[in-house]
Amino acid sequence: MSAGNGSSVKLTKKDFISDQAVRWCPGCGDYAILAQMQKVMPDLGIARENVVFVSGIGCSSRFPYYMNTYGFHTIHGRAPAIATGLKISRPELSVWVVTGDGDALSIGGNHLIHTLRRNVDVKILLFNNKVYGLTKGQYSPTSDIGMVTKSSPGGSIAQPFRTLSLALGAEATFVARTVDTEVAHLQEMIGRMAEHKGTAFLEIYQNCPVFNDNQFEGLKDRKTKRDELLFLDDGEPLRYGADGDRLLKLNPNLMQLYASRDGIQDEGFEVRHNEANSDPTLAMLLARCMPPDFPVPIGVLRAVEQPTFDGQIAERGRARLEKEGAGTLEELLLAGDTWTV
Repeated sequence: MSAGNGSSVKLTKKDFISDQAVRWCPGCGDYAILAQMQKVMPDLGIARENVVFVSGIGCSSRFPYYMNTYGFHTIHGRAPAIATGLKISRPELSVWVVTGDGDALSIGGNHLIHTLRRNVDVKILLFNNKVYGLTKGQYSPTSDIGMVTKSSPGGSIAQPFRTLSLALGAEATFVARTVDTEVAHLQEMIGRMAEHKGTAFLEIYQNCPVFNDNQFEGLKDRKTKRDELLFLDDGEPLRYGADGDRLLKLNPNLMQLYASRDGIQDEGFEVRHNEANSDPTLAMLLARCMPPDFPVPIGVLRAVEQPTFDGQIAERGRARLEKEGAGTLEELLLAGDTWTV
């Protein structure tokens, strides 16, 4: 691995820790995500000078300061657009976007969905704590109905986004979810994102101890999490529960998933997870699974191969250069319509 000076060295987690003091609230889930990112990065085989973290505005968006790589702390909601420009102009770089549910799904909604549909080769980490944290506790696009905040004192009445449904609706080629406290799983998902060629989207359920504490407590408590979480395993049935005897079945008449148990004979049938299915229908059904009727699926919902936006632009540029030659700046300025003023 390059150390930036022509030598080959083995990097460690310490090499990816910057000299900046980490300034998040005590107990914030961002600490766990940062630690796992710093732990996984050395194993990806990417030189630090070829890694860039791009963020928008929010608590999560301080992330680039804490990674000893290149980084941009940009403007609210626009990180995907800036990351797209960077990847197109410097295709050799590994470009990561760090954003939150407010930054990405409110003011940044259009930038996010168009990055996903174009399949730009960037990796998007969306920290979802279901609240605006940096601006002190307003309801966000993922806040539950009835949530009382400073901007919804009578309880939120807005239907929240199902984040993964949104990503799948934009035909994202890699869609996954994890939880900040499932550290081994979080590491695995980061690794899978890095391997994917195209836009990789990872939603991370992350605790905000100040404005939305214990929002995901049922997913983290050792006594309940095996009943609350469905760990997706490619090629395997959709099983969960402390004894592994609970499963999701598909009702083919209604095209709906429903919760069942081993030994129960009914109209539905057992399905096996297929993350590489080009048809996102089953992935979309999984994305809609939410408590109290369903466990929360975590893992890779979809991972398919498609041409990347930046790759196609580069190929088109090479083809035109081969056909027309390099040209000159003067020729470029005088090309097409011109006006004399």
